[in-house]
Amino acid sequence: MHIHDLITDSATLANLCARLSQADFVCVDTEFMRENTFWPELCLIQIADVNEAAAIDPMAAGLDMTPLLELLVNNEDVLKVFHAGGQDLEIVYNLTGKTPHPLFDTQVAAMALGQGEQIGYSNLVDSYLGIVVDKGARFTDWSRRPLDARQIEYAIGDVTHLAKIFPKMLARLRKTGRGEWLDQEMERIGDPANYANDPEEAWKRIRIAGRKPDVLGRLKALARWRELEAQSKDLPRGRIVKDETIADIAGHPPRKQSDLAKVRGLSATWAGNDIGGRLMAALEVAVPMSADEMPVRDDRKPGLGKDGALVADLLKLLLKIRSKEIDVASRLLARSEDLEALAAGQRDGLPILQGWRFDQFGRDALDLVEGRLAFAVVNGKLKMTRTEDVT
Repeated sequence: MHIHDLITDSATLANLCARLSQADFVCVDTEFMRENTFWPELCLIQIADVNEAAAIDPMAAGLDMTPLLELLVNNEDVLKVFHAGGQDLEIVYNLTGKTPHPLFDTQVAAMALGQGEQIGYSNLVDSYLGIVVDKGARFTDWSRRPLDARQIEYAIGDVTHLAKIFPKMLARLRKTGRGEWLDQEMERIGDPANYANDPEEAWKRIRIAGRKPDVLGRLKALARWRELEAQSKDLPRGRIVKDETIADIAGHPPRKQSDLAKVRGLSATWAGNDIGGRLMAALEVAVPMSADEMPVRDDRKPGLGKDGALVADLLKLLLKIRSKEIDVASRLLARSEDLEALAAGQRDGLPILQGWRFDQFGRDALDLVEGRLAFAVVNGKLKMTRTEDVT
């Protein structure tokens, strides 16, 4: 595989992308910094196919990244391969309003191949290639320029290794017949809605006790205000106000701005400065949350009750048994919230009652809930049995 020098000019990048646009797949990774900013600061992009690999410096003066972004989000003929690519997809979405498509995530694929719930990149490389990844540059300052040779070599390795692993993984998926299992999961991961920062939805990230409409209305208004403040200043949300302080103010709102000096977690200066004034303005326009926007009650899921909770525990046991039997990560088969919903009587829209998940697990889960399947101890071992077989 040919390894290019660090790409810092538009012509070289355009030529590279023209060649990669003819590939069956490209492996992609990014290096970024986000400790001190709201938006992740893109510092490096690595990309490879089976023939060549390159690191691209998005911080280089005058670099036009349009050909690369077009390849990632508008070329439907080239599969984009990531490992645990959620944050990489977020960065691409922030730049384009779209996510890479079609998409393949090797961490998710490893779940279908029985390699654990969330196998790390280093373990994946060791498993498929027998190579121990040097992690020395992992926590480097990627925004510092110039990048040294060790940093670039480390970063390039992320995609050159992946370009060798992906065909091996694909062959195993085809051999096991599990490739189709991943289609729905890849579409879910690649849904652009996952990466949108809608200030109107920001309140859903904050934990708060109680379900009073007036409190939740204030929470929504305050979370929206903080989101806009953080975005405009490009600062992490917690640098503006921490979640617990937002929740506290929503539950016990100050009557006037001077009362902000008494709020734990806020500087006393907020009692008289502009940002404190903007917080109070957000509170003043808050309205009680409407009934159709109220969150679903979560006292062990709606209608679950004590008996339902026991059924949910049995479903989790069934999931553990089945995932072991077919050698697949249980998280790929079903999520806890789906099991609890099934135990509570929900049937419509559950992923475990659709497609391959129904064939592999959902049918037995439904039979267990509806009394057609039971657990039995046979010769000292726990096994599932049909109720009509029990004597």
